[in-house]
Amino acid sequence: MKKVLNTFLPLYTTTLLMLLGSGLLTTYISLRLAHEEVSGTLIGAITAANYLGLVIGGKVGHNLIARVGHIRAYVACAGIITASVVGHGLSDFIPLWIFLRLIIGLCMMCQYMVLESWLNDQAESSQRGAIFGLYMVATYLGLCGGQIILIMAAGMGPAMLLIVALCFALCLVPIALTTRTTAHPMSPAPMELGYFFKAIPKLLAATLVMGMAAGSFYGLAPVYAISQGLSTQQIGLFMGVTIFAGMVSQFPLSWLSDRYDRQHLLFYTALLFAVASLPLSLFPHLGYYWVLGMAFLSSMAMFSLYPLGVAIANDRVAPERRVSLTACLLMAFGVGACIGPLITGAIMQPFGGNVLYLCFTLCGVIIGSISWIRKRQPEIIVDAPLPHVVMPDSLTSSPLAVALNPGIDEEVIQEVMAEASAEDEKVEEPASS
Repeated sequence: MKKVLNTFLPLYTTTLLMLLGSGLLTTYISLRLAHEEVSGTLIGAITAANYLGLVIGGKVGHNLIARVGHIRAYVACAGIITASVVGHGLSDFIPLWIFLRLIIGLCMMCQYMVLESWLNDQAESSQRGAIFGLYMVATYLGLCGGQIILIMAAGMGPAMLLIVALCFALCLVPIALTTRTTAHPMSPAPMELGYFFKAIPKLLAATLVMGMAAGSFYGLAPVYAISQGLSTQQIGLFMGVTIFAGMVSQFPLSWLSDRYDRQHLLFYTALLFAVASLPLSLFPHLGYYWVLGMAFLSSMAMFSLYPLGVAIANDRVAPERRVSLTACLLMAFGVGACIGPLITGAIMQPFGGNVLYLCFTLCGVIIGSISWIRKRQPEIIVDAPLPHVVMPDSLTSSPLAVALNPGIDEEVIQEVMAEASAEDEKVEEPASS
């Protein structure tokens, strides 16, 4: 573990600073717009724009890194993000904010891809689990740290934007000073949507609903907290506790996922998500600590859904298709994360903040129903189910994340892909002659 920390400390530090700024910016924008009585639809649109940028960035990032290299790509994106953050303080024009959030989401996905490809290239197979686990710890700590800054803040003025810009500027330093520049160019992950629509249609549908819940949470949970009459400091604690629940849930989930049927776990986790969210949707004036407790349980369940869905999907797909699968799952999740805040924000405007957790209840019921109804067909089982690996569910990951999964045997993948290439060459030779 000490060797891993010494080797990847610059990347972990960069990730922590980057997510510190991102977590603070997301909550700050929602709070500021809610205080200014901006409609829930527009707040949802800003959140949706961020996730749309993340989805688009998956394609742009490959081309940018291949063209200018990892360090230059990261530095360029960090500069654009810093300028975009400052741009929020120059104008209150909402359409401009929507555009800026799209740009920030796009550039942040490029940054994720730089970090993950770097980790992937320098990681030894025996250490991938520890390396990826520490990467996720840095991610969640950064998101929670942003909420702690909000608790300590004196108000919602432009100084908060300066702190966010400071975080994104400082995250350049570890990358710029590192001497480890051995990351290799990337090839774009293939998108086999047609195949996966036929092979795992229900899992793709469930992943889309998971994205709707997660996108609504990050964009509209501060609006819900305001509707409960919480102060800025209480809202910061509320967001910090609920995001921290995501990290807490991953470790017991890893233990359970490797010992029990994952399909059943997905069903019971979705059921817990629905049950924990229901009281917050029905009772508008619960005590503060009751709200914290129920929201903590709800978030634990919500942040467990996507890793379980990814694990189940990988169990059913051949090794050579797993990178493509991850790209498709992230796309389905991203589309849901774009749709969710728009729909939920529009409904929250006339009916109140409790609608957010009503939507969470419905999402839990839908995911549970999808996981309960099984289609009787042979499943693709490759050697054995993959061990569960801690994964984020907020698109803080590129399609490269699957390569960090220690359960994927690289030699098997390379052998299968080499055999497939050889077969293609044999087919092409007679055709050319």
